[in-house]
Amino acid sequence: MKDFKASFAIVAALCLVSTAVPASADPLKNIVLVHGAWVDASGWQPVYDILRKDGFNVTMVQEPETSFPDDVAATKRVLDLQDGPTLLVGHSYGGSIITEAGIHPNVVGLVYVAAHAPDVGEDEAALGKKTPSVLAKTDGAIRKTLDEFTSLDPAVFPKLFAPDLPREQAEFTARSQVLAAAKVFSTPLTAAAWKTKPSWGIVAGDDKIINPDLERWYYARAKSPTSHPKEVAAVIEDAARNAQNVRNAQK
Repeated sequence: MKDFKASFAIVAALCLVSTAVPASADPLKNIVLVHGAWVDASGWQPVYDILRKDGFNVTMVQEPETSFPDDVAATKRVLDLQDGPTLLVGHSYGGSIITEAGIHPNVVGLVYVAAHAPDVGEDEAALGKKTPSVLAKTDGAIRKTLDEFTSLDPAVFPKLFAPDLPREQAEFTARSQVLAAAKVFSTPLTAAAWKTKPSWGIVAGDDKIINPDLERWYYARAKSPTSHPKEVAAVIEDAARNAQNVRNAQK
């Protein structure tokens, strides 16, 4: 539920943990990146640039944010286009999307980047109420249109999303939001790919949008070894190597 570039600019402590599986000499090459709510896929560019430089085939999903099923369908369309085993990465609300879409046969592993990871029958709105974030405690931060589409108030956007970014960049991101249907956050999941596929998690220690304790709880339950693009790309690349090892061991 936050801009990728902005959210990582505010991280005070980024917790990077991965499994101790020996590195494969031939890691999988396909990586699909799924953004969070209120933004678009361009926020992944710093990570995309690193992954492409390191030889990965990287594709971003552009979600319509009109409904949760629409966003899952958009992700599955991109997965259909992949030519083999794929690592699926989700940020924030994108974590809910990859949890549902990750049952796709091309997906061999999941990476949660400061993201939601609900179980079947759960939704992130209800889970967020149990472990509220700074955003949830900020009155009037989320605006809603008459037809039930949401955005973050531009007046608080820099404080909640991007306190360390240049003011002009934070304001541009605030003014270029993609309005997200309110129902995307409260739609119960019908699948949980982390139950059957290996996953990795990144906790943003000073996250204002998702409570870091909720992120830790998600990743502990899923047994996911749990404006920093190098660190994020490193975890994704490590996950790609280890996901290939898991896949090879299952053959």
